[in-house]
Amino acid sequence: MREINVSHITQAIAEMAIAANHNLSNDVCKTLSDCRKNEDWPVAEEILKNIEENIKIAKEGTFPLCQDTGMACVFLEMGQDVHFMGGNLEDAVNEGVRRGYAEGYLRKSVVKDPIRRGNTGDNTPAHIHYEIVPGDKVKVTFAPKGFGSENMSQIKMFPPAAGEKGVKDFIVQVVKDAGANPCPPVVVGVGIGGTFDRAALMAKEALLIPFDAPNEDEYYKRMEAELLDRINDLGIGPQGLGGKTTALAVKIKTFPTHIAGMPVAVNINCHVSRHEERIL
Repeated sequence: MREINVSHITQAIAEMAIAANHNLSNDVCKTLSDCRKNEDWPVAEEILKNIEENIKIAKEGTFPLCQDTGMACVFLEMGQDVHFMGGNLEDAVNEGVRRGYAEGYLRKSVVKDPIRRGNTGDNTPAHIHYEIVPGDKVKVTFAPKGFGSENMSQIKMFPPAAGEKGVKDFIVQVVKDAGANPCPPVVVGVGIGGTFDRAALMAKEALLIPFDAPNEDEYYKRMEAELLDRINDLGIGPQGLGGKTTALAVKIKTFPTHIAGMPVAVNINCHVSRHEERIL
């Protein structure tokens, strides 16, 4: 049994909150560059150029990638041979968010109650997802999720008879309905199967998959490619002003489901597809 003091979780979360809001991964940056080179509409090309410039400025460390520094989504993959000590794990995560958003001068965007509102003042509480895995390590993923894109996400409980066509048409329609609202080009995370809540979680987890990591299932690999083509054929383009680049990637996760159902969730992210990972 390996012991980990929760203070290490707090420190990691604080550092990741700042890093994630200032840095995009290489796969995202490369895809944006490739899309810019592929654009023949001058307005779209100029917008993508400005996005790349924004990424460079944010990396310098003074200004974040976006003014919406997101709700803190934290994914913890905890080895079953790990014992946490030194305090409550959830409190440690939230303390890390609190410190990171204060020290990084990041916008606090969380309200105390969904209807009565009232800002918590420190961007807590975080959305935390726990998963027990084999081993004695802890993988921490921090993903600040802006709500311009989150608000455009949808879920639908299909009957099995809807089939592949129904699923694909729904995914494309969600992006079409979103239009310019989620600051395209977007990243489209899709969860298919499981239950109502599992589908939504998978859609969010799908946003964490590297763009250059192909789906291990050839069937869904082909579906991702087809959906990306169909979405980009919509012509919404960067910031909704037209062009070939409406989406940067489509990523799909699946899980077995009930014989009577076929849940499908679509979680949209803007081009600022932010996340940091650490293994403790």
